[in-house]
Amino acid sequence: MHFDQRTQAALREVGLSREEIREASDLVSEAVDRDADRLREFFETDVVYSDMDKAHSADEIHEHDVSFLDLFTHGSDLRGYLRFDSWGVPVEGGRILSEDVVELTLGPTVDGRVRFARDEDAL
Repeated sequence: MHFDQRTQAALREVGLSREEIREASDLVSEAVDRDADRLREFFETDVVYSDMDKAHSADEIHEHDVSFLDLFTHGSDLRGYLRFDSWGVPVEGGRILSEDVVELTLGPTVDGRVRFARDEDAL
């Protein structure tokens, strides 16, 4: 179960049984697995566009050649690595905003949430 002890205690306090808490935990894990699959599918393309802040660019939208997105899940955690043509970045967390736009939390050197789209007009 991925709920920490405090969360489990709070859920029991509002009336959920241990079995109901376990079921909720399983549902969260399944949702994260589905999101990971959808994110992998989203990045199975040659090019994506982002609203990433870049140190040496004033452009609001950037084009990226994608090599791969490698993700793993554990409970409610979604982590991995996004590899572009010449660099990569750790990923922690992700959301599907629409069929055309997703958002990932990128680690060092970006350190922020970044939206990606298959079409730059979607950003």
